[in-house]
Amino acid sequence: MREINLKTVKLANGETLGYRERDGGEDVLLLIHGNMTSSKHWDLVLEALPENIKVYAVDLRGFGISTYNKPIETIKDFSDDVQQFVDALGIEDFSLSGWSTGGAVAMQYTVDYPKAVNKIILLASASTRGYPFYSVNAFGQQVRLTKKEEILKDITKTIPVLHAYQNRDKLFLRNMWDLVIYNNNKPDSVRYDDYLEDMLTQRNLVDVYQALNLFNISGNHNGINEGTNQVKSIKVPTLVLWGEKDLVVTEKMTKEIIKDLGENAKLMVLRNCGHSPLIDDLDQLVNEMVTFLNE
Repeated sequence: MREINLKTVKLANGETLGYRERDGGEDVLLLIHGNMTSSKHWDLVLEALPENIKVYAVDLRGFGISTYNKPIETIKDFSDDVQQFVDALGIEDFSLSGWSTGGAVAMQYTVDYPKAVNKIILLASASTRGYPFYSVNAFGQQVRLTKKEEILKDITKTIPVLHAYQNRDKLFLRNMWDLVIYNNNKPDSVRYDDYLEDMLTQRNLVDVYQALNLFNISGNHNGINEGTNQVKSIKVPTLVLWGEKDLVVTEKMTKEIIKDLGENAKLMVLRNCGHSPLIDDLDQLVNEMVTFLNE
């Protein structure tokens, strides 16, 4: 198995991004993680991908060992960091894989820097129309929140997770992930604890919630704003992977991606997988990724 090294690189904007690098051949794949995670959560994929692929997995700003000098406001802030990251390392001619929030980052990156990307793999991805933030009102009804200040005060999701971060309450985070993410399979105990430690490094939870809430590159209104319709500029082949037992990203959101991307996208439903196919069925996930990259 190829060695995986954890490194850092200073960006032109003053941020420092952590990343994991695994040596390989001429084909380059850049992995972008989701919310409450970092490049650490890609570890099994980094280990399992064939050795002909050179792999980078980045820690987005405010996650893992990356800095958070300036708070992000939009998904584009993350994707612009990715551009400075690939510039700093001299990476050219690569494919992108984004998981959950990372899918939104991958799509925005391809909108803004289309010549750099060969293919996109969207894994349990946020929609082209964002990921809406809902709270529950005093009557038990779901209410769409629109402002960051509202999300900050949310007692159903934001405040409990922030308290868990502040108090290093890994038991709360484990219970949350067992319920929503690892509803099918779970990592082994050592790896799980590593993941929980990694979650505690996040410094941008509310900012990410609102960035996802606002994200909309479709041609439709998403409940908060009109879409930019930038999705039409994504011309590269795109594989959309969605687990049939996903409790985070809905089938409706996934169908929005397919509809908005049009003929460039193809959907593959992962059997017996939830929001983390990396844990639920690594072989199935890697097989689909590699088959697509080799096409």
